[in-house]
Amino acid sequence: MPSPPSWLAAGAENVWRPYCQMKTAAPPLAVARTYGTRIVLEDGRELVDGIAAWWTACHGYNHPHIAEAVRRQLDAAPHVMFGGLAHEPAYRLARRLAALLPGDLQHVFFAESGSVAVEIAMKMALQYWINRGVAGRTRFLAFLGGYHGDTLATMTVCDPEEGMHGLFAGVLPAQVMATLPTDTAGFQALDALLAARGREIAAIMVEPLVQGAGGMRFHDAETLRRLRTLADRHEVLLIFDEIFTGFGRTGTFFAMQAAGIEPDIVTLSKALTGGTLPLSAAIASRRVFEAFWSDDPGAALMHGPTYMANPLACAAANASLDLFERGEWARDVARVAAGLEAGLAPCRNAAGVVDVRVRGAIGVVEFEQPVNVGRLCAAFAEEGAWIRPMGKVVYLTPALCIGDADLERLTGACRKVLASGG
Repeated sequence: MPSPPSWLAAGAENVWRPYCQMKTAAPPLAVARTYGTRIVLEDGRELVDGIAAWWTACHGYNHPHIAEAVRRQLDAAPHVMFGGLAHEPAYRLARRLAALLPGDLQHVFFAESGSVAVEIAMKMALQYWINRGVAGRTRFLAFLGGYHGDTLATMTVCDPEEGMHGLFAGVLPAQVMATLPTDTAGFQALDALLAARGREIAAIMVEPLVQGAGGMRFHDAETLRRLRTLADRHEVLLIFDEIFTGFGRTGTFFAMQAAGIEPDIVTLSKALTGGTLPLSAAIASRRVFEAFWSDDPGAALMHGPTYMANPLACAAANASLDLFERGEWARDVARVAAGLEAGLAPCRNAAGVVDVRVRGAIGVVEFEQPVNVGRLCAAFAEEGAWIRPMGKVVYLTPALCIGDADLERLTGACRKVLASGG
């Protein structure tokens, strides 16, 4: 293998990398540039990106329309504080998101990351009850297999055992955890749980249709409809975390649209800017917002991330929405889904595989035991694919616009590597 570039060697002692044991992990692959659905490494190799930069680069890398929008905004105003000031990209983006979301999800609170958006949604839910004069609503009902972020509050609503935050058990506040129901018996059990503990619960939190980083677990639209019914019956708020599922990934523009219902708060991020700049949002219904609308300054939501509604990020997000408005994304998702179905089906015969499943532009090969992430990443890279497994799953979430040949490169790499034992 070629020697690593000088910048990688020089900075290796100083950079603390994510999700790895620094002492034993292999060095990262050095990236020189990106284009389309390709990552070009410093050593000249090209990898097809199978996970779209952690699900963000939905239109592929370096899209000229998004890049040009960011360049124009860079010349006009790269950033201004959002406290007491306003700028057109944020106000236009908020209006467009409100128009795209169903129901009365109209009130957009911007932040920089998905985890922070979830924290804001949790804070909104807690203060909603405080502002209404209701005491004791201090916990959240979340589901096993779920993942909502790595910050302190979001860790409390992730799976406490199978998730990555088990080290903090007993340190963080305990939430109400339940199995996500998928049948009548499961919903009866959840109904009973809410009847017993509903008065201490501020909101139910769920990733609609797909529990993402917790294992790419699927459930159907009826589950969401019945959660809405239970939330209304027991008078708790319902939060949808669409950070992974939003913007076409599951087949509808937002996953909630498959169920024909809407939550009280939704969180968005990931593909919001087309994989260009960090941006997120917690978007509240009129009912939630009105609990903060008051002559009392103490009823305001006292929150404001420094880079909230960054103009560059908002310009990128508006440009990304322009691309979605062209309408090609739905056909692309259907095409990618068909390619994933056909391309991953043979993986059912690989040793240790217990399931192969596809929903929208998400393809999953699940193993009985956790996989060796580092070893598999290296093997996939040798086949010209960037695929980073997690837990028990090898998954593909490519750019929605990926070409058929690149999609076959990804599924072919999965078939070859997994058939050989990885």
